[in-house]
Amino acid sequence: MEIKIRFATLADLPAILEIVNHAILNTTAIYDYDARTLEEQKNWFEEKQISKFPVIVAENDKEVLGFGTFGNFRVKVGYRFTIEHSVYVTENAIGKGVGKLLLQKLIDLAKEQKYHSMIGVIDASNSGSIEFHKKFGFKETGILKEAGYKFDKWLDVSLMQLVF
Repeated sequence: MEIKIRFATLADLPAILEIVNHAILNTTAIYDYDARTLEEQKNWFEEKQISKFPVIVAENDKEVLGFGTFGNFRVKVGYRFTIEHSVYVTENAIGKGVGKLLLQKLIDLAKEQKYHSMIGVIDASNSGSIEFHKKFGFKETGILKEAGYKFDKWLDVSLMQLVF
């Protein structure tokens, strides 16, 4: 499988939306409850472009297998060198190196843009994602107890950080 990483376009939004909505409806990777509309995803994409934050996709044979992005960690000016990232892949792409390629590209882009720190905000029960991030040098910096609520249960959040 030849996976290509490239910047997303508007034409990729239906595939990105499908990945996002699957995560919203079936996992605790995103703490939203309701599926997003294509219009909401378009607004999200346009906001990323205006803010000069990348949205990248991984594709194989013109099929989007995953996407990644980063954005503000917090909005206060003192946090301007720290970003929070997201990487999501389709179920059939898990374990095939797609997430690895996406995260590495995000790290490279963050360094090019002179960011100092990248944060991962991960459901603490998602040991696969936590171990995945450790392979890139992310360190566990804390647990927020019962910070989220989804699927009728309280969820702990693991904060992970990579300092460049």
